[in-house]
Amino acid sequence: MSLAGDARAARQYDGESVEALAARWQLAGVHAYDAVGSTLDVAHALAPSAASGTLVIANEQTAGRGRHGRRWTSAPGAGVWLTLIERPTDARALDVIALRCGLYAAEALDELAGETVRVKWPNDLYVGDGKLAGILIETRWRGTSPEWVAIGFGLNVAAPDVPTGAGLSAGVSRMEALDELVPALRRAAAATRHLSDAELARWRERDLAVGRRIAEPTNGVVQGISANGELLVSTDGQLTAHRSGSLTFAEPLSCS
Repeated sequence: MSLAGDARAARQYDGESVEALAARWQLAGVHAYDAVGSTLDVAHALAPSAASGTLVIANEQTAGRGRHGRRWTSAPGAGVWLTLIERPTDARALDVIALRCGLYAAEALDELAGETVRVKWPNDLYVGDGKLAGILIETRWRGTSPEWVAIGFGLNVAAPDVPTGAGLSAGVSRMEALDELVPALRRAAAATRHLSDAELARWRERDLAVGRRIAEPTNGVVQGISANGELLVSTDGQLTAHRSGSLTFAEPLSCS
């Protein structure tokens, strides 16, 4: 099997063997790397034969990727860079899997962040004014049914040296973050149907954008999200729903 990028496999991650980590998080398997282009690329190579609950994790990414083809590097040891391979059975749930993963992860990370982790449609987590984490979902379909899904998740454990970034509380380890994050992502991936009323209420409590004026994907004031993951925006008294695009605030972000 050929893996994308110059992946260097490792038998350990932060001093724990991959076998111990699989048992610790009740996973089918863990594939750890010292450095890799992107954990998503590795997951794509593994996924055709991988069981649901297979985790790819790297100490460093040299060509991480995000939405709209954006690329970045992930510094060694500074955060958690992972992709989780799952095999969902409900195609409807895939409409909202990025939102659900973001919500469940935010709830799981509150204590480690020292404050409420906020969610920003469609795929970001924030602490204060700074971005804490991002999610990228890639799905392989067989006809109208999902064959497998790769849940890419990048988390700053230590705050990056940029004003737009945030990290977890000082002293929090990557293993502490993963102990909370991996089960949360698995719960989100196992959920079915669109977002429930309870999930929508939980999202609204953390919604970074609700009530704020935005410039993209349209000009208006965010009213929240729908059960099927649409961004709801009010413009001149008319409510519009948006399934895709990036959310850009019309004014500088301030969560104070």
